[in-house]
Amino acid sequence: MENNNKFDQTKHTVETQSPESQLPLMQPPPVEPEDAPQQPRIVIYAILVALLILILVGGSIYVLAHPNTDTAKVRDIFIIFMALESLLIGFALVILMVQLARLINLMQNEIKPILDSTQDTLGHLRGTTVFLSENLVEPVIKLNEYMAGFSQLLQVIGFGKKVKRTKTSKGE
Repeated sequence: MENNNKFDQTKHTVETQSPESQLPLMQPPPVEPEDAPQQPRIVIYAILVALLILILVGGSIYVLAHPNTDTAKVRDIFIIFMALESLLIGFALVILMVQLARLINLMQNEIKPILDSTQDTLGHLRGTTVFLSENLVEPVIKLNEYMAGFSQLLQVIGFGKKVKRTKTSKGE
């Protein structure tokens, strides 16, 4: 007996997988060195600069501790320290100005468009509420007014149901 099927059933096998193997694996992408944050490198540089300043201060104190050091040298070293301090303050001001420029850029390019789109959305919402008020709520209210007037007219003529009014607790 010859097999007339176009598929050879011996070549095709069905592989069953466990439910755990069918789930996609969620792994975070590997962090490459150039994508790593630069903050540790900046901290290392800041520590090195602080150590260099401490060495300079220690060396100047050592030189000033000698008995034959005159006040002119002390004055000159003090002027040098003031110059270094002014350079440090200038550097801090430059960093502050760059941060301020980045903040202004953020405000203009990201926050302002968000606020503009929010205002546009509120304008559309106001328009929608005015539209609904004019085209849905007012006609319904007018219809209720006309129906109430028509029912009062029918009651006065005698065709409508008379509504029994209940007395309130004040006796009105």
